[in-house]
Amino acid sequence: MTRQTRVLLSVYVLGAFWTGLVGLSVGQETGIRPWPKNPYYWQYKGKPILLIGGSKDDNLFQIPDLKEHLDEMVAVGADYVRNTMSDRPDKGFEVYPFRKLPSGKYDLNQWNDEYWRRFENFLRWTKERDIIVQIEVWDRFDYSRDNWELHPYNPKNNVNYTYAESGFEEHYPAHPGANKQPFFFTTPSQRNNKVVFPYQRRFVDQMLSYTLQYDHVLYCIDNETSGEEAWARFWAEYIKQQARKAGKTVYVTEMWDDWDLTAPRHRRTLDHPELYDFADISQNNHQKADLHWEKFQWVRNYIAKRPWPLNSVKIYGADTGRYGTDQDGIERFWRLLLGGAAAVRFHRPDSGLGLTEKAKASILAARKVEGLIPWWELKPAMSLLADREPNEAYAAAAPGKGCVLFFTDGGSVSVDCTGFSGQMVGRWIDLRSGDWAGQFRLPAGAKAPLQAPDKGSWVAVILAGTDRTTADRPVEHPRPQLLYQ
Repeated sequence: MTRQTRVLLSVYVLGAFWTGLVGLSVGQETGIRPWPKNPYYWQYKGKPILLIGGSKDDNLFQIPDLKEHLDEMVAVGADYVRNTMSDRPDKGFEVYPFRKLPSGKYDLNQWNDEYWRRFENFLRWTKERDIIVQIEVWDRFDYSRDNWELHPYNPKNNVNYTYAESGFEEHYPAHPGANKQPFFFTTPSQRNNKVVFPYQRRFVDQMLSYTLQYDHVLYCIDNETSGEEAWARFWAEYIKQQARKAGKTVYVTEMWDDWDLTAPRHRRTLDHPELYDFADISQNNHQKADLHWEKFQWVRNYIAKRPWPLNSVKIYGADTGRYGTDQDGIERFWRLLLGGAAAVRFHRPDSGLGLTEKAKASILAARKVEGLIPWWELKPAMSLLADREPNEAYAAAAPGKGCVLFFTDGGSVSVDCTGFSGQMVGRWIDLRSGDWAGQFRLPAGAKAPLQAPDKGSWVAVILAGTDRTTADRPVEHPRPQLLYQ
């Protein structure tokens, strides 16, 4: 090899090295991550973003009409989905991740290609549509009661271990919240189950082999867990470690089951920003009215010195379920938005509104608000309201720009406009349809009464220093790049 050839080769290798570093840096910059200018919110592709969703299932990658459902979401401005890696046969189309042998038993050392094909399609199709995915790695409901009877991890259903070897029992009849299932005690820092744990780790490795190819994925260890802290910490550390090996940065949290966000168990996440990167506060959605708002604000204030995104991937409330009514679901959605949540999603039926017409109306309305005042410029501002009845109205404001009010069911309040200058022009949104519903004016620099146009839920977007021409201008979808062509 001549000296000239060696020099050219060195230049080529060095150039390739730096190209790789630049490519990695660009990938990290454009992927989902907290927005540096306001870490209460996310950014994606270098721009701040509010995540809004509603979908009809939790293990979304398994549904047969996935592509159509994703398009239905995008059409109304939704860009956020929950995906449990769950496999319990609730509806008949779900499959397990492991290969089923001719004998009828499963081999935990062999994969079911169909499960992973569905997952790969899901990741690709959501990426194409700029839909952010929040994964839950483990769902406790898969491994107890009737679901345990059929599951491949149950020794009677696989060829890999016995009850005696695994430490499992034949039946787990208790609610999974009792935390009786040894499945969630296997890690080296817990009971160090050397029989079962390797299969769990192999599953997570397989999942990561797909997800780490993408930059639109968030990770939550469990669905509403009451498990040990050590279990969550192990998997959070493991996922981050594997991501680092792949040259990636990922964002991880845990979802605790306590309905009271001030409960000590939630500090396992809130007090550990060295490990976790955001919080999921979905279980607060068992609360109602002002208490729902107050508990969420407690968390927001608790992390104020080191803010991070607060996601709510499950908003309960549907007439068909046990956790509140349709109206409760709508109210929780809007209290979270005005309260400063980074991500909100209607839970799947029958416990939530999913992507029903009522959910679509609120999603459309939220994007209309964003077109006038971006959510990441707003802060909770209940001090603007006076003469308010309990749970009557809620407010958020953007300094110098305007404010947003949510009326739960008609009503009237006094609005303090003394902090704003110029003409105050407002626009109503009817949450029954998600459509604009008229305008109004408030005197600048004064306190003024404001009454909702009718019964039902309404949103008012009030802009400071706005003339009628500006207020009359049509508001397009704030982020048309979400629309998949």
